[in-house]
Amino acid sequence: MDNENKTCDPDHSVPGGDRSASFPATEPILEYPVCCMGLQDCLDEIVSWLNQRNRARYFVCANPHSLVVARTDAQFRQAILESDLIVADGAGIVLASRLLGGTIPYRVTGFDLFMGVSEVLSAMSGMRCFFLGSTPDTLEKIKDRMAVRFPRLEVVGCYSPPFVSDFSSEENDRMLQAIHQARPHVLWVGLTAPKQEKWIHAHIHRLEVPIVGPIGAVFDFFTGKVHRSAPVFQHLGLEWLPRLIQNPRHLWKRTFVSAPIFLWAVLRQRLSSLL
Repeated sequence: MDNENKTCDPDHSVPGGDRSASFPATEPILEYPVCCMGLQDCLDEIVSWLNQRNRARYFVCANPHSLVVARTDAQFRQAILESDLIVADGAGIVLASRLLGGTIPYRVTGFDLFMGVSEVLSAMSGMRCFFLGSTPDTLEKIKDRMAVRFPRLEVVGCYSPPFVSDFSSEENDRMLQAIHQARPHVLWVGLTAPKQEKWIHAHIHRLEVPIVGPIGAVFDFFTGKVHRSAPVFQHLGLEWLPRLIQNPRHLWKRTFVSAPIFLWAVLRQRLSSLL
């Protein structure tokens, strides 16, 4: 991404130093360079951003619905393309990789990244995190759960913005000021897609945070407000099915509209590569 230089918190570093320009390994899914590494390599890459203090960096969790939405949302598309890491959050991305002859081994979900990064930072000293999004009640539950699950990772701030389609410039300034004053090493953003990715992209040059992660529903998963599908569904790539049954009004479009559009676009990419 082309961003203004920003110096992130210099208090800590992690082993390994800066990665080479060729890292991480990616493959093209439609027009997006999706990471084809496993979970541990993705975690190593993200944690390595603590050593790269010239600017804030963020990852994007891609699924078929988000990539279809980005086709008609230029700002969202740009936010995905200019991210520092795109992971295969949806089973449809893994399927697309196989259809295209790629090597993405399995899903790497936002929940996986949240838990993995938190685990690594909790094992270090003096690490700090900030949560932006959701309701005050959910944020309080997150703080309580973090204190139990990751006791050495300090939650230095939470901010529940108003539930509006677009934040005012004054509200954006308040959010950014709260984050700046807290000086976290990682900022978790739960504003739901595509709002969260667009907000990060629009303000990345003002964020002095090494790691920024838009993780949406993970806030509710972590607190237990919403339960993830059983592991058997996750392993089969069918995590969406129980969620669709439980919440058809919210999820029908991504399943019955976005998924077929995505699959058709992937098949067109495959056919074009054969010509």
